Order: sequence, then structure tokens, then C-alpha cells
Amino acid sequence: MDRRSFIKKAGVAGAGAAAATTLAAPAIAQSMPKLTWRCTSSFPKSLDTIYGAAETMAEHVKAATDGNFDIQVFAGGEIVPGLQAADAVTDGTVEMCHTASYYYWGKDATYQLATATPFVMNSRMQNAWFIQGGGTDMLNETFYNGEGLHAIPCGNTGAQMGGWFRKEINTVADLDGLKMRIGGFAGKILGKLGVSPQQIAGGDIYAALEKGTIDATEWVGPYDDQKLGFNKVAKYYYYPGWWEGGAALHAFINLEKYNELPANYQAILSDACYFANASMLATYDIKNPTALKELVADGAILRPFSQEVLDACNAATQEVYQEVTAENPAFKKIYESQLAYAKDAYLWQQLSEYTYDTYMMIQQRSGKL
Repeated sequence: MDRRSFIKKAGVAGAGAAAATTLAAPAIAQSMPKLTWRCTSSFPKSLDTIYGAAETMAEHVKAATDGNFDIQVFAGGEIVPGLQAADAVTDGTVEMCHTASYYYWGKDATYQLATATPFVMNSRMQNAWFIQGGGTDMLNETFYNGEGLHAIPCGNTGAQMGGWFRKEINTVADLDGLKMRIGGFAGKILGKLGVSPQQIAGGDIYAALEKGTIDATEWVGPYDDQKLGFNKVAKYYYYPGWWEGGAALHAFINLEKYNELPANYQAILSDACYFANASMLATYDIKNPTALKELVADGAILRPFSQEVLDACNAATQEVYQEVTAENPAFKKIYESQLAYAKDAYLWQQLSEYTYDTYMMIQQRSGKL
């Protein structure tokens, strides 16, 4: 081949390579489009752990897409009030939100089951059911997709405290007439025992308790409760929060917007939510012990709910489950899946975690550790 023919053929090959590169560029652009979404939170920025889970999720999405997928997080009240976050996603005001599903149980009791199912699972069981037990898919296919939403777990508080009370709760009779801020389904349950439940957003609870509009409140646990200052206006701190053995938060995404995302963005968003889910639980486990000691040193009086109170609450809970499952097929399907898994999970945990934890706690109390 002479020099002229070689250059001609090389030029054609080079043009072909350039064309291939040009043709490939749109495919790359399609998989990494520039997107800016808004995520409205149900929580104030002052609650850095619970609000921070949404920021953690957004930071990981942005980093994994070289800044191309930018999710801007807004505190409750900046776009819509905290308890209207999911509604803003459904109507397309924002692309997504970070909230507790049970805030919307008044529309449909099924919303309760994604956050916490009273007297059923702890946080570890919840995560197992969500991730490996088919729970997330079941929630979306059975319920959320029909609401125009796609839900991904995005935070967990672990088992919560039972709340702050102005007076001691020794018997079931002490609950009668009590005005209590309590989220979700638990208000319906406690209503059977004479409690007047109030659903109040996190940022508004202190003022209601200070003014006497409510007699008691629950929120999360020592770290957040200390930040909110509840110990300054109610001294009795009860445990456990049987209605939230592990309260899960979710990222709710507008289903149409989610389906428009490239597959890699969907995967990145899901991974970021699950990272935030684990990170939030770990953060509470680090911060709650110190906060609890500080609260007690500052005058908080720790009290366990009595066996009488717990038994009455459990009986009322089972009554409510019977009422709701009889009339709500979606609730029934998801609740029965959770209950079946929990029975096996507790069988295993009483042999493993419970036995180990109980021994270690005894050793610690006896000063042998």
C-alpha cells in the first residue's frame, strides 16, 4: 500500500471513530442528565439527626452522579408545613419528601405500617422485612404506587421512649382525660383508654406543652427530646414507646418522576436512601446514651410503664387491628406479612440477641465490665 492510500484509509477510519464517539455522547448524556429536584422534609433543621437523614441521602446522590443529580432539601414549613410533605409530592409541588408515613394514617390506616406497627417489630426486624422480606416492594405494589408515590426507607430512630408527662402514670386510670401529642395510629389506640390524642409537628410541640395545651408528649428519644427541651416543662420520662419499636422514615418520590429517572439514577437514589437509613440509626445509638445521662442529671425522672398499662395498651392495640383489618384489604395484607415475619424473628432473637444482651447488661450492672 502506498503512502497516499494509507493516509486516505486512515482518514476514513479516523472519521468513523470520531462519528462513533459523536454517536456515543448522547447515550452518556442520557444516563447522567442534569437534574435538580426539591425534597421537602417534615422536620426542622434544629433536629440534625432526623432532618439530617435527608441531607445525607442528597449528598450521596450528588457525589455519585458527579453533581448532575442535585436534590435540594428544605425544612418543614419552608415549602409546605411538615405534616403536608407527602401531599406536596402527590400533587407535584415537589419531586420528593422525607417524612414519617404514619403522619397520613388519617387518610388510610395503611400509611401507619411503613413507619411503625405497635407491638410488632423492632428496628432490626423492620429493616430485615423491608430489605430482604419483600416489605418495601409490598408497600409500593400494594399501596404507595396507587397513591402516586414510590417509597424507599430513609432513616430509623430505633426503639423510642414513651414520652414526657406532667404527672406519674401508674395505672390505666391515670391515662383517662390526658391530652397527649402522639403521632400516627397510637393515638387511635390510646383513645380507647381515654387519652385525647393530638398530632402536632415537631417544631410546635414545646410551646403546646409549656402552655398546657397538652399534658404529655412523645417524640423520639433522649437526643432529640433534650434538644427540644421537653424536660424543662414535664419531668416524668416514660419508657418504652411501645407504639414505635423502631420508627422508620421514608423518602416518598412522585411515581411519575421516579419512573422518568434513568435506571442508574434510580439505583443511586435507592442506595443513598438505604445508606441514610443505616446512618441515622447508628447516629441515634451513639448520641442517645449521653443525652439520657445528661437529662437524668438535669432532673428528669425515668419511669417504666407498668405491666398493667402495657397490657391494657396491647389489648387496645389488638382490638384496633381487628377493626382495621376487617375493612382495609391493603392494611390486612401488609400487617399479616409483618406479623408472620416478627414471630419467627423474635424466636431467633430470644436465642441470640436477647440472651447475649441480657448477660452483658447484668455484667455491666455488677461492675464486672
